[in-house]
Amino acid sequence: MRPKKHKTTGSNDLFRARLDQIINMKHELVLLAGKVDWDWID
Repeated sequence: MRPKKHKTTGSNDLFRARLDQIINMKHELVLLAGKVDWDWID
């Protein structure tokens, strides 16, 4: 079971880096994850 989706408020936590700032968004696994139908799998 997947975790519930969180709403983004636009305010960033000053002490945490967002995941999209840490990982390479052009990496093959990131691109593949964007193409997977997660709702069907869930």
